[in-house]
Amino acid sequence: MATMATPANGSKKVHAANTGLAAYEVIALVLQGGGALGSYQAGVYEGLAAANIHPNWVAGISIGALNAAIIAGNPPEKRVDQLRGFWETICQHPHSPPLPVDSAFAETWPSAMREMLDIWEASRTVMEGQQGFFTPRVFPWLALFRNTPDTASLYDTTPMRATLEKFADFERINDARQMRVSVGAVNVRNGNFAYFDNTRMTLRPEHFMASGALPPGFAAVEIDGEYYWDGGLVSNTPLYHILTNEAHKDSLVFQVDLWSAQDAAPTDLIEVAIRQKDIQYSSRTRMITEYMESTQKYRRMLQELMALVPEANRDNAWYRRAEKASCDRRFNVIHLIYKDKGESHSHYMDYDFSPLAMHNHWRTGLNDIHHTLAHPEWLDLPPADKPFVTHDMHRPTPTQTRTDLP
Repeated sequence: MATMATPANGSKKVHAANTGLAAYEVIALVLQGGGALGSYQAGVYEGLAAANIHPNWVAGISIGALNAAIIAGNPPEKRVDQLRGFWETICQHPHSPPLPVDSAFAETWPSAMREMLDIWEASRTVMEGQQGFFTPRVFPWLALFRNTPDTASLYDTTPMRATLEKFADFERINDARQMRVSVGAVNVRNGNFAYFDNTRMTLRPEHFMASGALPPGFAAVEIDGEYYWDGGLVSNTPLYHILTNEAHKDSLVFQVDLWSAQDAAPTDLIEVAIRQKDIQYSSRTRMITEYMESTQKYRRMLQELMALVPEANRDNAWYRRAEKASCDRRFNVIHLIYKDKGESHSHYMDYDFSPLAMHNHWRTGLNDIHHTLAHPEWLDLPPADKPFVTHDMHRPTPTQTRTDLP
């Protein structure tokens, strides 16, 4: 099928065979935050790699930022193996040995037994932390008293630095010709959202760790004199950043969400806890796409109107402003939402780092991208009269920009 990895600055178009990928200047992979659910994104990436679809821009928040580091920090042929190594590392407990339970065998257990196993594994995470990721502070109660911003937390994420350096090459991450990389975090001092981007700065492990520093579990991370928390506190997906920063380039975006904004109303307190997280961290992705659909429609309409302006009247400041605001580029958003969590759908699903849960998430992501790519026409560049389209395997009919005015 496809081939290609283009410079992240989009100066060259992606080369592909027998698909619509060659038409795109940007192929982006957008990764939402969601803790232990993040191995779903690794499964999605494995499916993309198997189809020889390689993004030239990866952006992430929280666990999505960590996955982004592994993807961007390795050549295409090593990314899946390095992702697997990363997840197999952080899904081990640092002290007690793993339970002698085969994942395939555990999947045959009744739901009640599976739930007890998941609760036990999540409890071990709370008590022990995760190998190569975070460990409980020796005296966590000290965090109740005045401290430094980088120690005011229940857990210490220092081990993550070595893990990132083991599984990702930061020289490669900072080579924007290979792939553009963007990760989001929140400035603790002023509450503003910040994107760390390898086209503007040198990215270090701290930038990715800051993107996943969710309080009060994880402490703020200091970068150049400022402290940053998890970007998910403000926005759990960098989709808007992708769509607005490359507004004048034909773009194919794979948006991988770990939380579903839509579900039934909860009927007990456990379901309430689950639904609260879904709503809090889903980041209203579809609201962003609907807004961008409307924006792109008006940009194209502006361009059509400008064509009616006589040549003699075009040499003025207002026309030049309109020219800059108009756009005839086309956007295709492929939306993958982790909906079918099955036995893993619980209020502790985002901190159940058990190997069993990790493999389940990974397998579901791989299955979902396979079902998505079973529609090769979804990858085609949208027609000029419908410049913004979205596709979602959970919504069989693609949404498309209307060309008429509301």
